[in-house]
Amino acid sequence: MEAPTWPAITPDEAAAILARFPAAGRIEALRWHSPRPFSAATLIETGNGGLFLKRHHRRVRTVAGLMEEHRFIAHLSAAGAPVPELLHTAEGESAVASGQWTYELQRQAAGEDVYRDRLSWTPFRSLDHAQAAGEALARLHRASHGFDAPARRQQPLVASFAILAAADPMAAVEAYVEARPALAAFLADRPWRRRLSTLFAASGRGLAAIVARQVPLWTHNDWHPSNLLWSGDGRVRTWLDFGLADRNCAAHDLAIAIERTAFAWLELGQGRDDDLADPLAAQMLIAGYRMGDAADRSVVEAAIRLLPLVHVEFALSEIDYFAGIVDDRAAAALAWDTYLLGHAEWFLSPAGRDVCARLSDGGSV
Repeated sequence: MEAPTWPAITPDEAAAILARFPAAGRIEALRWHSPRPFSAATLIETGNGGLFLKRHHRRVRTVAGLMEEHRFIAHLSAAGAPVPELLHTAEGESAVASGQWTYELQRQAAGEDVYRDRLSWTPFRSLDHAQAAGEALARLHRASHGFDAPARRQQPLVASFAILAAADPMAAVEAYVEARPALAAFLADRPWRRRLSTLFAASGRGLAAIVARQVPLWTHNDWHPSNLLWSGDGRVRTWLDFGLADRNCAAHDLAIAIERTAFAWLELGQGRDDDLADPLAAQMLIAGYRMGDAADRSVVEAAIRLLPLVHVEFALSEIDYFAGIVDDRAAAALAWDTYLLGHAEWFLSPAGRDVCARLSDGGSV
């Protein structure tokens, strides 16, 4: 655990923002501050009920950038999906800017925050939760159909899909890096072309053809247990945090969900690399996904093929954020060495190949 990057939202700051939202009500107390690293957020008790206020630095999210994900949330809500209710200003805006910050305000969503005290991207508490999360993800993908907005504009911390979908992934990486000066400067003294070429040669053969057969779809791209609220019977009650949402495909989203929940990545390199994976949790997630939607088997097969490299593009985005937005070279180096390279290279180990083979043998329990 580390100190938050961004300062906590103050009561006066929250009051000034809530005053711009007529339905917000009067603040009674700030009840909780999120420990998440990329933004600041707080739960607010008001005379009109609980609210969730989230603040981004304007270099991370502009009002226009937030509106991309808000339009997706509105589409899901219209389809009956359990997503948070966004509040609006008198002018009808769901995001506002003030100084160097951009804000969004939601009603406190229904359900229990079972994973509040756990780090992000850590495993489910139970196999039942893994299965329930798979079912809910399938429901999200069904609800996403019909939302035909283009991919999001270039901005930090978005799970875009320009590299793995490319026929020449290294050319796509070159373009990605060139468009981000801070990322390019960070990588300049590293043999990044050689390292990435080796990974794509080992795990990326045929991916472009596999992706080309998938239906383009807006997806969540950060599906892990602390982005879900839960009911007492272990079902998923509400889907949270669409900050990484973008247009890619269902297989990409399913692969991210597996990568972020079925591996004890915080223990990578600490002497038990052969035991990082929980194949049964991955299988239960996939089984739940199939229960929630009788998906074409090609979606699951494509997700398993994407699994070893599905994190690469977001890892590059994290490096760009750490190097360019917050000037934290140690965190950028960790994202490069441990997150991007470490995860991908683990999948080339005997343990990693075994997990992918087990999932490919059916991907179900």
